[in-house]
Amino acid sequence: MSSSSSSSQLPSSGGKPIDPILRNALRYTISPREYQLLHQYLLSRAPAVRKRAPPPRRYNAITKGSDDYNAAAIRASLRLAVATLSGLKAWELITTRVLARGADKRPTRRTAVWKSPNIRLSCSLSLILLFHRLLRRFFIRLRESLLTNEARSFRRRNPRISRSLTSSIAPAIGSSLAGFFLAVYPGDQLRITIAIYVFTRALEFCYNYLEELGYFRNRPYWFGSWLLMPVACGQLLHAFVFDRDCFPEAYGRFILGNSPEYVQKRPANYPKSLSYPGTFDIVDSLAEISKLRWPPFTSPIMFPATETLPKSLRRISPITSSAHPAIKSLSCALLHPNDPSCMRTYVSYWIQAFPKVARFFTLVFTVVSVTRYKAFLDSPISAINKLAKSILRMSVFISGAIGTSWGSICLFQYIFPRTFLSTQRWFLGGFLGGMWAFLERKSGRSNFMYSARLSIDSLWKVGIKRGWWCGIKNGDVLLFVLSLAAVNVLYEISPKSVNSGVARKCLGVLRGEGWIDRAVLARDREGKQVQKSEE
Repeated sequence: MSSSSSSSQLPSSGGKPIDPILRNALRYTISPREYQLLHQYLLSRAPAVRKRAPPPRRYNAITKGSDDYNAAAIRASLRLAVATLSGLKAWELITTRVLARGADKRPTRRTAVWKSPNIRLSCSLSLILLFHRLLRRFFIRLRESLLTNEARSFRRRNPRISRSLTSSIAPAIGSSLAGFFLAVYPGDQLRITIAIYVFTRALEFCYNYLEELGYFRNRPYWFGSWLLMPVACGQLLHAFVFDRDCFPEAYGRFILGNSPEYVQKRPANYPKSLSYPGTFDIVDSLAEISKLRWPPFTSPIMFPATETLPKSLRRISPITSSAHPAIKSLSCALLHPNDPSCMRTYVSYWIQAFPKVARFFTLVFTVVSVTRYKAFLDSPISAINKLAKSILRMSVFISGAIGTSWGSICLFQYIFPRTFLSTQRWFLGGFLGGMWAFLERKSGRSNFMYSARLSIDSLWKVGIKRGWWCGIKNGDVLLFVLSLAAVNVLYEISPKSVNSGVARKCLGVLRGEGWIDRAVLARDREGKQVQKSEE
């Protein structure tokens, strides 16, 4: 009789045999080690439960099967599905009942369970985890079997296939095929964001690996990830003006909310019966001014009987009608109508914007620094000084990026002819604004990568909208699979190239190795070997 069949007939603590279905349910729910901890701290302290619950040794015998690896993979997959679904449901309740309190609630259609985005996302992630582990084990066993002497004839007949399947990175690439289960989730913005995130992380780890090999050993001091920021800011600003439907909405709200002196708000004493251009009307009018090749400004105050605005720009007349007569450019009359000096407007922007931005990042950095309370307790003065420098650098960087992007439009009016790069100068303005990232070049890599991801997403949508390229059906899933394969290969050949301890541990869980950091383990082994050699 096999061990699995015999164990199903073993009696429990109550003397009754365990049903095979119940035994498998227990195997795929909780491991013997976890049951031991649960029994030690909870079950053994409740007399009513203790009499019915089997002891840990008995539970181990009951749930012991022929393949604990598959059971562990299924357990991890089910737990990920439950945790993801619970988190999504909790967030849905918070957004619909707490954060949206007082707002008009729109009736929502009931969807089938299998069409629910929350269900499909949790299923997608859990299936990726499950099949990543199963495929990895399959390719590892296949590689081991092909390397044996019995498979010598197969290797001789199929040299190319054998070299591919016996490669040390074959399990890493084969297990990445589990990424196709991302297609279980509907193809909306979240799926695109996941694909772009893994793609940019793969590029980042690849750069780390090349740096580890010494390819960037003699690079100049200014070379770094901050160079992504000017290009990303240039593309995002151009998309913000001309293709706002392809621009991240939250990013746009942050820019407009921190653009005093350049985005005119409705005056408090302006009659409510009269229309006044909103913030996006101003942005759309700037795009139209660009397409008209930056026409000069004719003051309605000086020429009241003259038509001073083109027909397509009449909606901004409440702003430009009272603009200072000394202003020469229509864009300047729209951006800063009360002050003819572009330089004075730029200085006024700093005076108003910097304190607000500094307060925002003071709150953010203070909350984030709570996790590093031990460093504060060890050396409070040094920790506060470091925190203050971080807040100051980030505030100057963000304020400078936004202000320079707006102020460069006025600058280009003086140094460029009207017809020179009439629409492309928005990219140049964003590029100049992104140069402020140089201040954060040592510690702002995550922010630069975040902006680069937003830019890639925006550029792809702009290209599809304008017909520069055609989208591929489920192309985001294919990109996710290729990126996951690159990450797995880099983690296999050089764990240190994955420059995040959390990412390395997540990859360990994905591979079925547990919450471990291979880079730290390798460093510890090297340290022990050096210590033994010295002894």
